[in-house]
Amino acid sequence: MNPPTTAVTSTLPLLGNDRLSRTPAWRVEDWWAAWIGIGVLVTALLAYRLGSPLGWLAVSPPAKWDSVGSLVRHFVAAAPRYLALFLALAAVFGAAVAALGLPSRPFLRAFPLLFVAAAAVYTVGQWQSATRYNLEPPLVALAVGLLVANTVGVPAWLRPALRAELFIKTGIVLLGASVPLALLAWAGPVAILQAGIVSLVTFGTIYFVGTRLGLDRRLAATLGAGGAVCGVSAAIAVSGAVGAKREHAPIAITLVILWALVLVFLLPLVARSLGLPAGVAGAWIGTSEFADAAGLAAAQTYGGYTGPGSVIAGTPESAIRAFTLMKVIGRDVWIGIWAVVLSFVAITRWDRTGIAGGSAGREVWQRFPKFVLGFLAASVIVTLAARGLPYADYKKLIVPNVVQPLQVLRTWAFLLAFTSIGLNTRLADLVSARGRPFVAFTAGVVVNLVLGYVLSTTVFGSFWAGLGE
Repeated sequence: MNPPTTAVTSTLPLLGNDRLSRTPAWRVEDWWAAWIGIGVLVTALLAYRLGSPLGWLAVSPPAKWDSVGSLVRHFVAAAPRYLALFLALAAVFGAAVAALGLPSRPFLRAFPLLFVAAAAVYTVGQWQSATRYNLEPPLVALAVGLLVANTVGVPAWLRPALRAELFIKTGIVLLGASVPLALLAWAGPVAILQAGIVSLVTFGTIYFVGTRLGLDRRLAATLGAGGAVCGVSAAIAVSGAVGAKREHAPIAITLVILWALVLVFLLPLVARSLGLPAGVAGAWIGTSEFADAAGLAAAQTYGGYTGPGSVIAGTPESAIRAFTLMKVIGRDVWIGIWAVVLSFVAITRWDRTGIAGGSAGREVWQRFPKFVLGFLAASVIVTLAARGLPYADYKKLIVPNVVQPLQVLRTWAFLLAFTSIGLNTRLADLVSARGRPFVAFTAGVVVNLVLGYVLSTTVFGSFWAGLGE
């Protein structure tokens, strides 16, 4: 029943946060994601103030292209911009990799191919018929990556570039620039309330079913946290907090990734068949998905279903904002608190676990996903930069010169992450978590989906439907 060690090492970096411990900030991936995102935002604001907006660097394939000839002409004309973008991304992410204590040369040798793959996926997603055939960039990136990884295989020299977590966290920080502080203050309580309801019920379901099936309480708690809070990162944090056995976290990680991959394709299709508004679907995805990268791919895919002639109400940003508020603000921020509470329960009720003592505040800080602070800081910075401007001037000046270039760079970061996830996931590794853990976790998945749907569409439906209007 225990998954092989290779399954852990190949899946652990994909969909969750780092093992946050007492290490210097420059050795923590979360901090680097925050610094890179904030640095890009500040650079965009300075470039705008100096009269040279960042739009030149934030290049992307032409939207709604309809012929290969026009596409070729675009890439020929924009070649210097693509080269500059590649060099900038390689420099900032390469510096982060080196600072994290990882070999930078293998990363830099492999990164060009990853960039080309992301550019190809981006191009397919910009095709005028992409939406008709469900060829949204995140799903294309995941599908192509999975196909390559599970057929011909991924060469060893390419793996150092597949830093999915670093890419996705940086993209989420950049996302903060397009989410005004007022929106966070408005939606935060609703997101936290909805996330709290779902988390408590889902954790209770997985833990109850697991213990009734005879699972160790620490394994049941690790599975419950992985399903109720924020996937891989919660499973890692809680398994350490409760003193779980070595094999418990890998079992939870495998199940989280298995269901995350299923839901990333299933949720957008079901939500589309139900005709859910973009904000409502984004909230449901944020409530139901277990991983930031997979959930963001699903939300971005659903956002692609909106637009002129579509029956889906809302905008692409509505789906992404609702997902971010529910998943990043509503669920991810609870990881430290859950780790502290469950460690206390394990120590006082489940005998000694060998966990070192420390204040609750320190434990919360250690477990807290630091990139969330970058997301919030980006929102504050853009809000301050636009203070005093009428909304019309904000839309006319700040959005096209600052926010939109950052949205393009955010998309590049996400596509690098989604491609990395697909290339780094072997389906054979996902069949190792079976039997009683699978039954317990799947019971939580079902409850999570149903309860999340009711809360997103009925209890708080009007709120999410009007998000961004």
